[in-house]
Amino acid sequence: MSFSFFLSCLLTFFSIASSSVSLSLSLTLCLSFYQITNRPLLTFPQRRQSSVSPAPRMNLIRVVTALLVLLAPAVVAVAPVVIQAQQFVNSHSHKRLLVLGVDYQPGGSAAYKPENGRDPLSDGDACLRDAAILQMLGANAIRVYTVNPVTNHDLCMSIFNAAGLYVILDVNSALPNENLNRADPKSSYHRHYLQRVFAVIEAFKHYPNTLAFFAGNEVINEDAVKNVGIYLRAIIRDMKQYIDHNSDRKIPVGYSAADIRPILEDTGNYLSCEIADSPGSGIDFLGLNSYSWCGDASYTSSGYDKLAALFSGASFPVFFSEYGCNAVKPRKFTEVGAIYGEQMTQALDGGLVYEFSQEANNYGLVQLNDDNSATLLTDYDNLLKQYRKLNITLLESLDPATTNIKPARCSSDLIKDAKYFENNFKLPDPPDGVPEMIKNGIPNPPMGKLVNITDTKPKYDVLDSNGHVLSLEMKILNDFQSNVPGQNISGVPGPTADNNTKKAAANSMTSFNTLSLVALLTGLTLLII
Repeated sequence: MSFSFFLSCLLTFFSIASSSVSLSLSLTLCLSFYQITNRPLLTFPQRRQSSVSPAPRMNLIRVVTALLVLLAPAVVAVAPVVIQAQQFVNSHSHKRLLVLGVDYQPGGSAAYKPENGRDPLSDGDACLRDAAILQMLGANAIRVYTVNPVTNHDLCMSIFNAAGLYVILDVNSALPNENLNRADPKSSYHRHYLQRVFAVIEAFKHYPNTLAFFAGNEVINEDAVKNVGIYLRAIIRDMKQYIDHNSDRKIPVGYSAADIRPILEDTGNYLSCEIADSPGSGIDFLGLNSYSWCGDASYTSSGYDKLAALFSGASFPVFFSEYGCNAVKPRKFTEVGAIYGEQMTQALDGGLVYEFSQEANNYGLVQLNDDNSATLLTDYDNLLKQYRKLNITLLESLDPATTNIKPARCSSDLIKDAKYFENNFKLPDPPDGVPEMIKNGIPNPPMGKLVNITDTKPKYDVLDSNGHVLSLEMKILNDFQSNVPGQNISGVPGPTADNNTKKAAANSMTSFNTLSLVALLTGLTLLII
């Protein structure tokens, strides 16, 4: 193979959309083609006969075959998230990641139907519609409350991944034997329940946009028995050990707490402190379901100032796992400026608005219609306006002062109100058979994987709050990128804009095809001359 082919090979890969092939990858692929032909690198060809001998012809076929395979669309992926003390961090860019998202459970609890495999992440067409809506909003994460671990989630998770959206998953459901009973935690902490929890981990551990797992949601409250915290912490321990033994990366495990101020500090302390005989069993992060900012509240009247003070010295990230009081409608979401402002971001890591779809409780940003179309509500418009005001570059900066905080040692004096928590920190042993599952993995685990996304135009219509159909198309982001407000916008009303979008895409594709074809044909011609 000639040096000219090497150069044309590079040109071919550079002509591909920049999201898929980097300089280093291009060099690697083209050097591989040299090796395929069994010719010395960087040597100029000797004069040859005009006919092509059998060996070079076979080499040519192998090169063309390799090019066709390698020029196929590549799966792009967000970077997995890691934790540095109080902060979520992009493992590739090493920049801080603030949670900027929405709680996502279209259809409510009825969306989870294990008998037919249905859950919120099982319908690719619906996920593409919703990913485009969330991407235009500027969200970078969703929380999904209930999933079926045996359902195939590859398409939906790949769609959200391509859109730059992380997914935080609850491992429980409302069905019997699929959650920890706050009134009788001992009886519900058993092998079958934990096998279901581990199955959720297995189903989602291979997706890079799986940000974290919630071990429980509002389990500790005024109605819970005193020892529920011990069993909740045991589940957190078991989940973290399972991930350590069976996942190729650490996936954070946390808890979503109700914003009950009298017990909130004790909850954080009890679940995070370091137990001498069970090291590493504490939460990796804490979510708060908080609705204290209503209407035109302020940083102080909402009590946000007290939350910031309470968690300013926490050793783990804290974010709002639900927020968005609807006592005043439409919601203005003026709290967004405070949540992502300088005072709050020193202690908290963003939040998730409750919730994506309009359900009976009237918290929705989007109305999902009977024909599978979606109508954006005024709440959506107001949230989008607030997101657009944020300085994402500033928010991505790490605060080095918070990255070296260590968890406190567990002791009875950490707990101020013994009414809701045991004063000892002796965790129950795992049920029979669970240590073996942790060590060896569950039998026949579900295995998720990313797949190529080629369709970016939603099948279902999306209407704005005035009833106009939007020309909405999901943008596939570059590798290691997450979505940010104001940068990935495709939603404009009317068919003219749609035609312009298609024309621009066609022109871009034509340029790509022409340049790639010229480069490839040039190289092949030089190879056989």
